[in-house]
Amino acid sequence: MHLACTAYLTHMHTGDRSADAIDAGGVLPGYRGVIVRDGYFAYGHLTDALHAWCGAHLLRDLKDLYDFEPGRQDWASQMAALLIEARGAARDARQAGKTALDAGVLEDLVARYQALATSGLAANTYRRTATAKDARRIARRFLNFEDMILRFATRPDLDIFTNNEAERTIRPVKVQQRSSGGAWRTIEGLADFAIIQSYLSTATKWGISKLDALRDLFNGHPWIPPGLEPSG
Repeated sequence: MHLACTAYLTHMHTGDRSADAIDAGGVLPGYRGVIVRDGYFAYGHLTDALHAWCGAHLLRDLKDLYDFEPGRQDWASQMAALLIEARGAARDARQAGKTALDAGVLEDLVARYQALATSGLAANTYRRTATAKDARRIARRFLNFEDMILRFATRPDLDIFTNNEAERTIRPVKVQQRSSGGAWRTIEGLADFAIIQSYLSTATKWGISKLDALRDLFNGHPWIPPGLEPSG
């Protein structure tokens, strides 16, 4: 199931895990805004948009790494604390109406970020354990995708630290999947569910009950969102 959503719109469609399947939704190709996403590589072809790596996913990975080997992965705990600190700085700037962090604040955050990622890689380079391998992978992620990971700090005017909106929106799909025994019986059934859930989710985001949305639909008056977001 592929999902593209905002606080007021939901679009779900089915497909495999390829870039072509992502494009088949007809929403993200050509999009020039900011996409807040996880680390799935197939999003990389969407070069018209700016990408932001979901901070909640990063914090979970850092916590798991630290909890598994706290004596050797202190850098992961410190990186998590830095992300939370940066999130607070971005929130404060946004609430103050600023479109950028103070230059000194951002410079300090970036310098500490780079130092922690570098130290995490160095501390695990010559260790041949499964945890050290995970640590190297995560440290390289922070080094190689700094722009994406810190997008929320370089664009504090946007509330983009996480893609929690997408996580909440996709949850009914997971609930339905679990109640169906862990898998959908047919791809056609999943495709139909995607259409219906897209409609009901969008209506709910506009304050319209699912029952009212379905009643209007069956009476030949399907509700259509009036815009990308409420006006005024």
